[in-house]
Amino acid sequence: MEIKNIADIGVFGGSGFYSFLENIEEIKVDTPYGDTSDAVFVGKIGSHRVAFMPRHGRNHSIPPHLVNFRANVWAMKHLGCKRVISPCAAGSLQKDVKPGDFVICDQFVDWTDGRKSTFYEGPVVQHPSPADTYCPELRELAIKTGKELGITIHEKGTVVVINGPRFSTKSESAFFTKQGWEVINMTAFPEAYLVKELNMCPLNISLITDYDAGLVGDVPPVSHEAVIKVFNDNVSKLKSLLFSMIEKIPAETSRCECGKSANLDI
Repeated sequence: MEIKNIADIGVFGGSGFYSFLENIEEIKVDTPYGDTSDAVFVGKIGSHRVAFMPRHGRNHSIPPHLVNFRANVWAMKHLGCKRVISPCAAGSLQKDVKPGDFVICDQFVDWTDGRKSTFYEGPVVQHPSPADTYCPELRELAIKTGKELGITIHEKGTVVVINGPRFSTKSESAFFTKQGWEVINMTAFPEAYLVKELNMCPLNISLITDYDAGLVGDVPPVSHEAVIKVFNDNVSKLKSLLFSMIEKIPAETSRCECGKSANLDI
């Protein structure tokens, strides 16, 4: 893979984030895995060149089960990114994780079906470990920055990733709650794992927008309208966290092993 060294940090997220970047350059990346969700918008935050891509497209036209995660992640690597931050809207499965809170997830559970979830489909075969997918250095920095900003941060959590676009039934959600998992989302897998396969540092930042349907009798079932309202009410906090954190990211990784996840040969 040819590395362009155009950006050093990648961000996947909702449309509109790139409007806060300075001196934006829009770049179309052709990938061996097909079309990306959108162009990449490259700008500057502090000393970093940041590549932003709206994972659902700039008009939010791509549902979660149809996102071309491999193309998106490959594009970030191609542009030179060493770290990739994935903020996302997510539901809560536990009462103590409230709408408006942020969770810096440390584990995921894959409950999706049929998604292309690896770059290694032969003849090169590797098995990068997902045991601790998320970068410890980035997680620590996100937690510290969130606390400094007065944001309610949960320092760890497991995100169960469902296929979407439908939400869970009450029975499904109750099952997830009983497993002790905290967060439910539709895009955290395979995005973070693919980032890991390409030897970049992944970070999940889950903005909790709702209680899922499993807290039967305690909360109304989640609705799309409710999710959008809570997300919009808290998006300024998310942007503050992202910008403050990115400004503090050191030029080189110091303690993590993310860059040694695989012998890159794709």
